[in-house]
Amino acid sequence: MRPFMTDQLSGRLIEGGHCLPVRVYFEDTDFSGVVYHARYLHFLERGRTDFLRLHGIGHRALMDGAFGEPMAFAVRRMEIDFLAPARIDDVLEVETRTTLLGGARVLLDQRILKGGTVLVEAKVKVAVISPNGRARRMPAAVAERLGAPET
Repeated sequence: MRPFMTDQLSGRLIEGGHCLPVRVYFEDTDFSGVVYHARYLHFLERGRTDFLRLHGIGHRALMDGAFGEPMAFAVRRMEIDFLAPARIDDVLEVETRTTLLGGARVLLDQRILKGGTVLVEAKVKVAVISPNGRARRMPAAVAERLGAPET
């Protein structure tokens, strides 16, 4: 699938997913220069957001009802394995891949790598919700753009 938008700041689409480069800044680290564990959540969120953006699915457009009724994505569950540390000034890659689309949910596999070495692995379950927070079915146009088979 070809990207709907091109934006070097948003990373790039790769076979089966998306890759976002992220530099580690001082603000991301603890006193020893190692990335603080909670900062990885920020990196993962940026990866998911830019993954959607390059598929032509912006959060603002979702809330404005561009794909039917207004909707949003909300993380419902996340399982994370911290395998190795990143440090200040490292350039990381955040990979995001859709593993399942179904009804009102999306399952994603995410990894954070440095030079090909996996530092963090995450399995993320995202719910499709209405503006009032209720689960809703994913519009077909969104599922089609994400390119994974619906189950």
